[in-house]
Amino acid sequence: MKKSSLLAVAALSSAAALLLAGCSGSTTPTGSGDPEEPADAQRACVILPDAASSPRWENFDRKYLQEGLEGAGFDVDIQNAQGDASKYATIADQQLTQGCGVMLLVDYNGAAKGVAAKAKGQGIPVIAYDRPFEGADYYVSFDNVEVGRLQGQTVLDGLEAAGKDPKTAQVFYMGGDPTDGNAKMFHDGAVEVMEAAGVKAVAEPKGVWDGGVTQTNFEQALTANDGKVDGVWAANDTNADGVIKVLQDKSITGVAVSGQDANLEGLRNILAGWQTATVYKPVKLEADKAVEIAVALLKGETPTADQELEDGTPYIAVTPQLVGPEQVKDVVAAGDASASEICSGDIAGVSMADKCAEFGVE
Repeated sequence: MKKSSLLAVAALSSAAALLLAGCSGSTTPTGSGDPEEPADAQRACVILPDAASSPRWENFDRKYLQEGLEGAGFDVDIQNAQGDASKYATIADQQLTQGCGVMLLVDYNGAAKGVAAKAKGQGIPVIAYDRPFEGADYYVSFDNVEVGRLQGQTVLDGLEAAGKDPKTAQVFYMGGDPTDGNAKMFHDGAVEVMEAAGVKAVAEPKGVWDGGVTQTNFEQALTANDGKVDGVWAANDTNADGVIKVLQDKSITGVAVSGQDANLEGLRNILAGWQTATVYKPVKLEADKAVEIAVALLKGETPTADQELEDGTPYIAVTPQLVGPEQVKDVVAAGDASASEICSGDIAGVSMADKCAEFGVE
């Protein structure tokens, strides 16, 4: 697995500052109208990891990547490994047999590393999308350490709102799957902020990207801590929802809970008061950057980046955003959430229609 810590880099003021530079070569897509170019030079091969760890892969990434690459004039093959490393390898072999001009891979349990080695053996450039892995030529993702910092600040803000001292607060760490290279970045960013304020984790079960497993792990850790909890660093909204189910079952309120992804349950939990905030990563921004890199490589150009991972892999980092109750409407306005879905029904007796009206979600 690629080391996930970053070299010191200059801070970037906005996602716009991350535009690629240093490209040269033709401005016409390779093979467009040129009979001398092989068909595979026009083809972008994409593998998504699953549909369980986050709904984003099928709901957003697939759409934005497909639209962007096809809009640039290239053929696109996007497939999903459905949480199966063996299937991941099989998909890759099929794609490579058919021919790829570039591969864009979201890693699943280290499967992308072997695929990258095969692709590069055939002279095919590889982009690590969202999750880092060894052997990629480029890494495109959000600023994952900053994601963690925002999560850590979310916990501190929730503790402050509840009148709790970070130095004595009972805080649990519910991280992501350590086989995902981003999980350590999220953890390190969150810990940097929380522990600087005096937070000490009372429990830190092994991380997963699974709401059900997180629910079980948190319930066991909470029982071992005599039911005492003031805050939970949850690495994404799916994990946060598992934590919240336990809190609801035990009627424990006023707990600071972080998250990530701005998914449906996360946004609903925030409006209902069970989750403090989420880190919103507008998928289109990330997908657009990945398309930009892929198109440059398909054209035979050499893109450059402003950051790099510790092993020297160029890193294009997009700026994340923090979303609390007041910002839920912004996610809806961006087209990344549905007001009708957010505002339906109730959560633990709280009318979501009333909460949507209160915070202008429509």
